[in-house]
Amino acid sequence: MLVKLSKESREVIEKLHNKGFLAYAVGGCVRDSLLGKVPYDFDVTTDATPQEVKQLFHKTIDTGIAHGTVTVMINSIPIEVTTFRTDGEYIHNRKPQTVTLVKDVREDLSRRDFTINALCYNDKEGILDLFGGIEDLKNKTIRAVGEPKKRFTEDALRILRAVRFSAQLGFTIEENTKKAIMTCAHLVKNLSVERIAAEFEKILMSDSPEHIKMLYDLGVLEEICPEMCDCFRQNQNTRWHLYDVGTHSLKVIKNCPKLAHLRYAALMHDWGKPHTHGINDLGEDMFRNHAKKSEELSENFCRKYKFSNQLRDKAVRLVKYHDIEILPEKKYVKRAVNKVGDDIFVDLIALKRADCLSQNLELTAERLPYIDRLLELYTEIKENKEPFGVKNLAINGNDLKELGFYGKEIGRVLDLLLEKVIENPKLNEKDKLIEMIKDGL
Repeated sequence: MLVKLSKESREVIEKLHNKGFLAYAVGGCVRDSLLGKVPYDFDVTTDATPQEVKQLFHKTIDTGIAHGTVTVMINSIPIEVTTFRTDGEYIHNRKPQTVTLVKDVREDLSRRDFTINALCYNDKEGILDLFGGIEDLKNKTIRAVGEPKKRFTEDALRILRAVRFSAQLGFTIEENTKKAIMTCAHLVKNLSVERIAAEFEKILMSDSPEHIKMLYDLGVLEEICPEMCDCFRQNQNTRWHLYDVGTHSLKVIKNCPKLAHLRYAALMHDWGKPHTHGINDLGEDMFRNHAKKSEELSENFCRKYKFSNQLRDKAVRLVKYHDIEILPEKKYVKRAVNKVGDDIFVDLIALKRADCLSQNLELTAERLPYIDRLLELYTEIKENKEPFGVKNLAINGNDLKELGFYGKEIGRVLDLLLEKVIENPKLNEKDKLIEMIKDGL
């Protein structure tokens, strides 16, 4: 089996070897290389102490000196070099209170999370596999190193990482490891929201976002996203749907492009349904005004997990407007773009299409040409630079001030002008607009 080291990581390992130290590439870079993927980050483990590493290399950064880690810069490329270590008592199920630097690589590898991440390699010795990682790679298995419950009790982030690796790699979680996750699922509440969000987003953005259901089945999702759990428990007894709300949402995610704000919107767009459930005259489930409740819940979720303002704004707006009705005519598309926002309109169309594809296609397939037509009309509007918002008008607030308008009156007049221009784009000339104003619109 061939492990391809980067030029920089090989230089670090060889320099350590030349000075009499043990050194290996370790973890994800070895795993990914064996899977035929191109690793981008290379970590090195060694019996050299941080101080010895710093003496050997011209430029280093003390990125984690307390835990034995020094970042070596080679040709401006960072290589993390960590001394063999064992971990002391873990606090809050996340970080070891103390670490002890050791000289035995086995001790170091035995503290790692999964067998496929406990592989190490150098060109001199080849692959060092002490825990059956290669066999698990062949069998596409996620297996904890040593006692699974101990690994997850030490660091609860490993629970999310197990599901994330399963989603990203298409691997199955080994049975004892899975049982330990179920036993320790409650520990994820001790993790920081930033750590949870980072792992959750990697699952969401993977080729297998349906692994979010695995989080639910393992009892993990209840601790980090109860809103989605409610959706898995909410059936949709209606001819338009085939799945419960949660399963439907996962299919929408799968049908969406890999844009974070779009996939989060797909995740959250129906969160209001369990809270707005009712029965119509035909005896079918209905969820009147669920988008409004979904908007509220998604806003709270984004703030809880400290999303960036931009990510939160785009995702929540998509949730708010995901059910907006847009007729396939230019004037209606323009009004929708003005209302929803030009920055997410294409994403809204993608969300609508994914939503439609995830319903009962025997009934909803006829909507797809209309959705595609909306995108065609939007593209024409943009290419022709047709006005769809107040900022596209040939007149602005300052012009209206000169005509004697002020305060809220300016906004009202601009909105009225926009409606006229949307109906007839040829009116969008300054002289014509001023004349309309003087004529009382």
